[in-house]
Amino acid sequence: MQPMQANDNVPGSPGSLSARICVWVATGLGLGLVTPAPGTFAGLWGLGVAAAVSALSPIGAQIGVIAVLLVGAVLICDIAARALGSTGDPGAIVLDEIVVLPIVFLAGPPLNWTVLLTGYVLFRLCDIWKPGLVRVAERLPGGLGIVADDAVAAVLANLLLQLLVWAERAGGYEWLVPSV
Repeated sequence: MQPMQANDNVPGSPGSLSARICVWVATGLGLGLVTPAPGTFAGLWGLGVAAAVSALSPIGAQIGVIAVLLVGAVLICDIAARALGSTGDPGAIVLDEIVVLPIVFLAGPPLNWTVLLTGYVLFRLCDIWKPGLVRVAERLPGGLGIVADDAVAAVLANLLLQLLVWAERAGGYEWLVPSV
């Protein structure tokens, strides 16, 4: 951390307590600062968030919680990126990967370990590869760009997961979603 400066008591300024808290939260409680492939490892926390959100009913409640998580993440990631001295998306910031994971499983099949693993892998592939609109969203400024590219990648992963579930059912397989 940098030494405290005159504006360090201003909320959101790089050395302020609020900025330090935002860095701590945005880096997955510091995991993003010390882990190789921080988005992949710290993003696993998002599976717990996804499971909790998917347990809510009706789907409108899930969408509402996701919206609150996204708005909060935009604000926190924006402050954290500035506190880390970045104008882009620092690799250490992983809150975006964590909070968007519920999008991957929205309106999907009941969660089990194969659905969670498949959805997570699809999300990481879309997030790393950054096809089409994912790359465009990444160019948005500040915290919005940090979170938007992951949100678009999560939507794409959701569509791919839905397609896999449809193909599985059409083919009569039961690998992702066992019949009841």
